[in-house]
Amino acid sequence: MTKFFPLSLIGLIFPVFVTLAPIPDGQVKDLQGKEHAFSDIIDNGDKPVIVSFWATWCVPCIRELDAIADEYEDWQDETGVKLIAVSVDDNKTAHRIKPMVNGRDWPYKVYHDFNGDLQRALHINSVPYLIVIHKGKIVFSKNSYSPGSEQELLDFIKKLK
Repeated sequence: MTKFFPLSLIGLIFPVFVTLAPIPDGQVKDLQGKEHAFSDIIDNGDKPVIVSFWATWCVPCIRELDAIADEYEDWQDETGVKLIAVSVDDNKTAHRIKPMVNGRDWPYKVYHDFNGDLQRALHINSVPYLIVIHKGKIVFSKNSYSPGSEQELLDFIKKLK
């Protein structure tokens, strides 16, 4: 079931789709190269999980992850939310993931969708692409980043029960 909700971002209206869809599974690798089932890494009990799909070559992706990193500890204290950053870099750019993450000191786990399973299953055609998972369902998704949209994301998460 898909519902459309307008989301006002800095005076502009962007479409946001609330999907209420089951979550696809696939294998991702951590920064040490160990494989994990996506279903295992998104486990956060009854608390929401943000999954940010990004790439090392995507400037808006980096800006979004940096902006969230600045507030992430407060978000966790306030809502219990967990963020997972999943790189969609291909084989040509995958070697950039670990150095970039190490240089940014992001406070959340980073994985690589090394074979593109999640990207295909979620029909992700461009990044940044962000989903919120709550109680086993995708309850929010958006494609793009504008400065300040992280606050509206937090407001949405606060409303989840």
